[in-house]
Amino acid sequence: MAVNLTELSLPQLEGLKTQLEQETEFLSSSIAQLKVVQTKYVEAKDSLNMYVPGTLNDVEHVLVDVGTGYFVEKNVEDSKEFFKRKIDFLTKQIEKIQPALQEKHAMKQAVVEVMNMKLQQLHSQQTSQSGTTKA
Repeated sequence: MAVNLTELSLPQLEGLKTQLEQETEFLSSSIAQLKVVQTKYVEAKDSLNMYVPGTLNDVEHVLVDVGTGYFVEKNVEDSKEFFKRKIDFLTKQIEKIQPALQEKHAMKQAVVEVMNMKLQQLHSQQTSQSGTTKA
């Protein structure tokens, strides 16, 4: 539903601005959290390629943290594919959220511009009224 911002009162615009600020903060926080998780998966995937001197009984299998404290034994190639899928999924989620965040920023900017315009109009009306009152 489209709303003409110029038809809203200053308190309504202020409320809308506050709501948009909260939404942009939430979306920014969501993206930041997704990036943290994504970085952890990238690091885990990269660690599969690291060479560490030592003696292991089984070099073909690793334990993979699949979330909430559960570990699954997988071979190295399956583990790499698991991490790649997780990284790709998180990348897609970030790409989905990014346009919504940009849209909210643009909406907030439009609200601020209309508020400034209304405040200038109000100020000029008060100035002209005080000028006629003094005369």
